[in-house]
Amino acid sequence: MRKELWFGVSLMVLIVGAVVWFMPAPADWTSGHLGLLMLALIVVAIMLGFPTAFTLMGMGVLFSWLAYRNANPEIAVQQTLDLMVQRAYAVMTNDVLISIPLFVFMGYLVERSNLIEKLFRSLHLALAWIPGSLAVATLVTCAIFATATGIVGAVVTLMGLLAFPAMLRAGYSTSISAGAVTAGGCLGILIPPSVLLIVYGATAGVSVVQLYAGAFFPGLMLTGLYILYIVLLAKLKPALAPPLAASERVVPLPPVARTLEARGATHALPALGAGLMRALKGPRNAEVPAAVFARQLGIVLLPALATALVMGTIYSVATAPAAGIAVEAPLSLGGAEESSAAVDDLAAPPSEEPAVPAAAAPSTPAAPATSATPSATDARAPSAPAAATAAAPRWFWITLAVVGLLLVYFYWRFSFARVEIFKMLLTSFFPLALLILAVLGSIVFGLATPTEAAAVGSLGGALLAAAYRQLNFRVLKESVLLTAKTSAMVCWLFVGSSIFSAAFALLGGQALVEQWVLSMNLSPVQFMILAQLIIFLLGWPLEWTEIIIIFMPIFIPLLDNFGIDPLFFGLLVALNLQTAFLSPPVAMAAFYLKGVAPPHVTLNQIFAGMLPFMGIQLIALVLLYVFPGIGLWLPTVLYR
Repeated sequence: MRKELWFGVSLMVLIVGAVVWFMPAPADWTSGHLGLLMLALIVVAIMLGFPTAFTLMGMGVLFSWLAYRNANPEIAVQQTLDLMVQRAYAVMTNDVLISIPLFVFMGYLVERSNLIEKLFRSLHLALAWIPGSLAVATLVTCAIFATATGIVGAVVTLMGLLAFPAMLRAGYSTSISAGAVTAGGCLGILIPPSVLLIVYGATAGVSVVQLYAGAFFPGLMLTGLYILYIVLLAKLKPALAPPLAASERVVPLPPVARTLEARGATHALPALGAGLMRALKGPRNAEVPAAVFARQLGIVLLPALATALVMGTIYSVATAPAAGIAVEAPLSLGGAEESSAAVDDLAAPPSEEPAVPAAAAPSTPAAPATSATPSATDARAPSAPAAATAAAPRWFWITLAVVGLLLVYFYWRFSFARVEIFKMLLTSFFPLALLILAVLGSIVFGLATPTEAAAVGSLGGALLAAAYRQLNFRVLKESVLLTAKTSAMVCWLFVGSSIFSAAFALLGGQALVEQWVLSMNLSPVQFMILAQLIIFLLGWPLEWTEIIIIFMPIFIPLLDNFGIDPLFFGLLVALNLQTAFLSPPVAMAAFYLKGVAPPHVTLNQIFAGMLPFMGIQLIALVLLYVFPGIGLWLPTVLYR
């Protein structure tokens, strides 16, 4: 029997054994014990390979019928059917779920625009001076591409076809190469626009906008820790990640650059400016038209123009009168409180008014509360007269001076080869970065809801594919079909989760769990450690969708007892669930890579390469908990 099968069977035996050991005799069972039995059977059934969504629905319907039958056998069937209809209706009328197919559609269009090959090539040339440059370029490419797609399987598969063979040819260790591809590909479930955050927000009743703002810096922190690990490893052990050969760094130069280099020019900006002036009159540059000099000079000046635009925008914001940003109310979907309300009044249609979670007392570092919506007093307040423009603060002038010095150093190092690399980035990195910034910026700064921003992102993905001449009927058909399959899976998961949560609340399982946890007299720190440890262990046999859908409705009602903010808890969970794709035996990222890797690369080598990155994820989790401002600073600044 294979090791993976032994592991799965042993885990299921442990689950069943724990149920038999801790559960009382069947004669003493209460409805709450039936709820715990349902929870254990769900985990075992999923590990046996049954479809998650329909397993949740089937178990929920069966145990709901048992609960209703104990109360009134005559109408048990009717009440169970009513519960199914109401839970499905509540899911399908939730507006936040519209953003899921739109973001997925954007991701599939970007994936098929053949942008990733150009992106990886330009980044690996731009970062050639860094130790372990190929692995660093792989991580940066994965982070950017994962942000645009959010589809782990697509990113890992494409980078496994593109970057993994390139690293092996360059002499990189198989384990390091595999770890960089798999860990980088999983960043899409944390960095916005993440489908995981949408699912968590709808399940926990937390604003998706605030989750996106909160997850931005933790995602950058995790990416930075990955890069730091690769750079240090390549510096200490160059044999594991050797530097690029000189032949790999050669960049072909256009005629105008070769002409200027032949005359001894080394810096692009003064050489092109002088060359343009000489080309306007004089026979020395007759072979190169003045328009070519002007075009090249315009490309060279783009960084300075972009810097001026950014600093001008910052100056306008810094000197503008204070203004508030409107934030959508949190959306609730199938939580324990909502399920209990549905159980109490099955005849009434589900309310479409979003439920707002109770405020959490900031008693621990894990408990800074966030304001989801403006208060009623603020809404009724009369509009104040327009304030005068404020003076620019000191930090702006310091920043401007630092940026100016960096710009001077940049142009001093801006050779003709770097100009060509910059042109490659203009056609690969910057279009994708602009699309991502447009989508995330419109969400974070309150210009659009996640659904509206997702629609704009889908349009941007289509325009990007059209700009690279990849938008045809076949690409459009494949993207639509894959989006429909993914969206249907997510929606059925939500329906199953909603029915399961209602059945669990009806049986009293949530109350029994809450009573047991409170009887342990845990401190908020102890509860947080216990919760994250359980989620980390659940990531070994289960995927993130199952963990969010099944177990978050159990954890969320407990947070208020310990004064923990659901927003902060969600950021910790999103960071923790990075391990779900990297932890064997259900490490899907490893199987995605194995499917496209060369035959001599074994699954054990891939697992060995992923383990250091799992350790980095745990370090990032500890850093986020010890310094909650990493995740809560941006939502606090924007929405308070």
